[in-house]
Amino acid sequence: MRAVTFQAPGEVRVEDRAEPVLRERDDAIVQIEASGICGSDLHIYNGRVQVEPGFTIGHEFVGTVIAAGADVTRVGVGDRVLGCFHTACGTCFHCLRGAYHKCDHARTFGHGAVLGSLPGTQAEQALVPSANMTLRRVPAGMSSETALFAGDVMGTGYHAVIESGVKPGDSVAVLGLGPVGLCAVQVAIAAGAAPVIAVDSVPARLAVAESFGGVAVHLTEQSARDVVKDVTAGRGVDVAIDAVGHPDALALAIRLTRKAGTINAIGVYSERCEVHMGLIWIRSITLKTGQANVIGHVDRVLGMLAAGVVDPGPLVTHHLPLADAPEAYAIYNRREALKIVLTP
Repeated sequence: MRAVTFQAPGEVRVEDRAEPVLRERDDAIVQIEASGICGSDLHIYNGRVQVEPGFTIGHEFVGTVIAAGADVTRVGVGDRVLGCFHTACGTCFHCLRGAYHKCDHARTFGHGAVLGSLPGTQAEQALVPSANMTLRRVPAGMSSETALFAGDVMGTGYHAVIESGVKPGDSVAVLGLGPVGLCAVQVAIAAGAAPVIAVDSVPARLAVAESFGGVAVHLTEQSARDVVKDVTAGRGVDVAIDAVGHPDALALAIRLTRKAGTINAIGVYSERCEVHMGLIWIRSITLKTGQANVIGHVDRVLGMLAAGVVDPGPLVTHHLPLADAPEAYAIYNRREALKIVLTP
């Protein structure tokens, strides 16, 4: 089968790999019909996250189950499914408390030895461990590009909003309008937040946020602090979401958040980051961070997608064949695409 492999910073290839085989009784094998390129894949592409050369990458996927172990009961051969970006056992200390993203046995697709050596899903087929937890049936009539978002991007946006405790009438600032940030804008609005301030420096992304009902703020041409003060009577927002994963975004989030407010740093951090703890402390700000608990949220997110409460369709700007993955990564790295869907 063909698969997208990391070679070196700035280089991926489409190479032949052996087809996966069932190893455990709760494994499944999925024939991939669509896989997404995620912002965290760019961290691998640019060498920010270390993955061994030749490893198959990618962690967003929709496809059809073509084989399943004897203990797989929630899906079956022939089912059209979507996958979460990581696995979970469902029985460890953390899973029993609902923290599936911190499962003691979790493995993340396409992230190499550091996160479980589970080959990625930018391929023609993928092995899916713990299939009862990791896979969900795609609702009837739902497109692959919509379902693709449930197992990572929309699930992450949902996590950022829900775990921040957003309530109807709360003010929210979302910093960084990549797919995760734009999904967070949609979910925040669906949760009743108002206003939802959307901050970025790319006009096209700001326009999408505005079309969702957000208040678009250009990072360099406007003062986000002034806008926030104007719309919150000088207090600052109830919740700020850092969907970038950069110290500058976190610093701005601290400045935008009201006393006793909440910051959720959902963007990927892989390096040390200096934080002005004095500001966080004196203002009693709650700081949350970490991977999204997508397995814990996926069924609610699927329900919202199926009902049209949130719609990731406008985020997909490019459809490319798997064979063009090197070009797709180059396009994405140049910020010429918002979301790219690959099809084998």
